[in-house]
Amino acid sequence: MFPIEAEPHPPRAPPQPPPHGNKDRKEPRSGRTLELNGHVGLDALPHQLVKKSVEVGFQFNLMCVGETGMGKTTLIESLFNMKLDFEPCSHELKTVELRTRSYDVSEGGIRVKLRLVETAGFGDQLDKDQSARVIVDYLEAQFERYLQEELKVRRTLNYFDDSRIHACLYFISPTGHGLKALDLVTLRELAKRVNVIPVIAKSDTTCKDELMRFKSKIISELRSHKIEIYQFPTDDETVARANAEMNNAVPFAVVGSCDFVKKENGMRVRARRYPWGIVEVENEQHCDFVKLREALIRTNVDALRERTHNILYENYRRDRLRGMHMGDGDTGPKMVEKFTIKHKEYNDEFACREVKIREDFQKSLDAKEAELRQREEALNVRSREVEDRAAQELRRIDLEIRTLYDERTRLLAKAAKKLRR
Repeated sequence: MFPIEAEPHPPRAPPQPPPHGNKDRKEPRSGRTLELNGHVGLDALPHQLVKKSVEVGFQFNLMCVGETGMGKTTLIESLFNMKLDFEPCSHELKTVELRTRSYDVSEGGIRVKLRLVETAGFGDQLDKDQSARVIVDYLEAQFERYLQEELKVRRTLNYFDDSRIHACLYFISPTGHGLKALDLVTLRELAKRVNVIPVIAKSDTTCKDELMRFKSKIISELRSHKIEIYQFPTDDETVARANAEMNNAVPFAVVGSCDFVKKENGMRVRARRYPWGIVEVENEQHCDFVKLREALIRTNVDALRERTHNILYENYRRDRLRGMHMGDGDTGPKMVEKFTIKHKEYNDEFACREVKIREDFQKSLDAKEAELRQREEALNVRSREVEDRAAQELRRIDLEIRTLYDERTRLLAKAAKKLRR
């Protein structure tokens, strides 16, 4: 269950059907309406929910995917206006690394547990498919972690550390030539598991005309490859117009900076300085940073969390339960029977794996023992050779000693004979 927004919204008009229809939306059942004769207090329910949500706090998990040097950390620091402690990435990583940081942030009395996941070494390997596989495995691991908590007999979902990724900023290199093969492969897989928001990194390196053509080319390639990126919802009339503008701005052309520059009027702004002038991060004439912040943080955080739980996670959950041969309405003995069958399958699988592990261990043990015996025999042969050489040397030395003694005796006898003369 997801808490509602802490800030009260203005009253909404009665819901109207979407312009193109929505087959997934179910109309509420019509029932009998009763008029209360006096004040009961039901109108306090929204305030109770807001109070509880504020006390519990909110969770928002954001992932940044992009090649090394795209300015991922700088953009996140600009978005949340805080300094992060991510280590600089290098091009020498043998595989993609996912670096996670968690922060407790507070603004206006609203507490948010912010989890940031950044990719390091993405696209630096020869095997490009493996780069995407690492990220996909991580996303599915978070879904699996939540599913295992749901399947427990004693669940603690209200206090569970939900690590499912609510949004993914995908950084596109500002080449002006369209998406790379790596981008298409990765975006196709990510779009099935996370709300993907593409951004054009370092857009200040491209002129406006080229940038508009680049945006159009990216959207065209995404459509031709049937890659569905996240669309900000327009079914709520309070944000429909704003979100429609945000959708038209996708992919966002962004610029990030950790530096503040003093303008001629004395105002300090977050910007990047160049010899020809400055590029202001929060100037909509210079980049789409403000639109991205408005869409991602100020307007659609709850929509991102809701879609993650109700659509993306539900798709994963349905596939996993079907893989366990479970269907809708399976309860009671039927559920127990399927659980027993699945439990037996797991036990049989574990038994086979145990036998294989034991066999592999015994083979390794036998091979090691044979190797040790060979080494022992080699050492024995070498020891005998050393002993033989030592014995030969001793015999040679004994022979030399006896020869010296014989020579000494002969010389002494000869000297004594001369003295007697």
